[in-house]
Amino acid sequence: MTKKGIATVHMDEPGATINPAIYGHFAEHLGRCIYEGIWVGENSPIPNKKGLRTDVVNALKELQVPVLRWPGGCFADEYHWKDGIGPKEERKKMVNTHWGGTVETNEFGTHEFMTLCEEIGAAPYINGNVGSGEVLEMQEWVEYLTATKGSPMAEERAKNGRVTPWELPYFGVGNESWGCGGNMRPEYYADLYRRYQTYVRKYGKKPVYKIACGANVDDYNWTEVLMKQASAFMDGLSMHYYTVPGKWEKKGAATGFSEQEWDETLTKAMYMDELITKHSAIMDQYDPGRRIGLIVDEWGTWYDVERGTNPGFLYQQNTIRDALVAGITLNIFNNHAERVHMANLAQTINVLQSVLLTEGEKMVKTPTYHVFNLYKVHQGAALLPLHVTNGGGLHMSASINKQGKAHISVCNLSQYDENELQLDLRGVIDKKKVAATILSADVRDAHNTFEQPNRVTPKSFTDLVLENNQLSATLPPMSVTVFALS
Repeated sequence: MTKKGIATVHMDEPGATINPAIYGHFAEHLGRCIYEGIWVGENSPIPNKKGLRTDVVNALKELQVPVLRWPGGCFADEYHWKDGIGPKEERKKMVNTHWGGTVETNEFGTHEFMTLCEEIGAAPYINGNVGSGEVLEMQEWVEYLTATKGSPMAEERAKNGRVTPWELPYFGVGNESWGCGGNMRPEYYADLYRRYQTYVRKYGKKPVYKIACGANVDDYNWTEVLMKQASAFMDGLSMHYYTVPGKWEKKGAATGFSEQEWDETLTKAMYMDELITKHSAIMDQYDPGRRIGLIVDEWGTWYDVERGTNPGFLYQQNTIRDALVAGITLNIFNNHAERVHMANLAQTINVLQSVLLTEGEKMVKTPTYHVFNLYKVHQGAALLPLHVTNGGGLHMSASINKQGKAHISVCNLSQYDENELQLDLRGVIDKKKVAATILSADVRDAHNTFEQPNRVTPKSFTDLVLENNQLSATLPPMSVTVFALS
């Protein structure tokens, strides 16, 4: 059966700029994300630079990661940054109580994270400890990172090998304070936020973008209270939502899942649109000019862990279904560019919906990686209005960059049906060329393995026609396609 999707793209009405930070990532001290995934140490036989895996650094650099969040997550509110500086052999160890009860060596700390950001070209987004940390501790971390010569913390930083201060564009004040970050009520956290953020000082030339802990999924009361009591003191307010196809106690498998689980997963992924719409409506009451960004700093799929792996490590495979979730979610973020200023996929490597998986010296790019690579053309471009007459199982967004090149990303959510896409390009007068790249698969749990790393990879797509300001194409089922018009 062939379906039909009809839509109009208003090419002559560019809207809000899509903040590149919408395409951000998240790396927590969880499972094999940091250790083995990113950090192998200077003496590892795995090729590395300054202890950072060379293959991973190169892959993330290609992805043009705009921002990287660290060190958590739940780990952030039990992390004490001074344990992670100075000679590695002298660093204090701790138990990672949230994730597997493993011993955290603190071998990867502030200097190693900031070096990683420099290597891949990402802006650092550090999440501070409100749950078990003190105000002075948070203040001194910001001073350590950004103060110039003469400050006590700057002298300490120089002693540890870094004289020049770093730039710190983003700082989060607590994480999931309604849960693992302290089990607080919104009224209590709002007061704590006002107090802690006061001491996130500007030591460098640029102010720090301060992000308050926001709601868990559809807790609209949390957003209401935070906006009412603390909006004057924040630049961003977070929100967390994970796509879980089953129940929390039994989420379903990452591979070998049913037709019903496919549909349920994609339906739940599209719930992100309702969440952003409703949280934004509350924020609009207190911030009609939309100065404050909605920061979706944890999102992605969450399935049962792979058999034989540590349940606390949250390791799962990544299929074409995850690619569709990524495509849908990034389309939603694009379409809410006025309010969504940043988003961070959980998590970069070996945890939940990763873009990369590693095993020893091997590394594989997941279908989700390829979607981020295809969609990076939207970073910094202007959103184009897109009116859908008949969705036909398609999900889309469009943008135009400063060079006048337009990109339209289209997901065909069907497991079985082709879709005859018909796009009316309103206002087009000089777009004469079209090219497209597609990511698709032959079965619904198709994925890349270390033995078959290229089973799901992007290909050039040619089954299309651009004529009389109309773009037509026949899209296969289970596909993500990005068209480029120039």
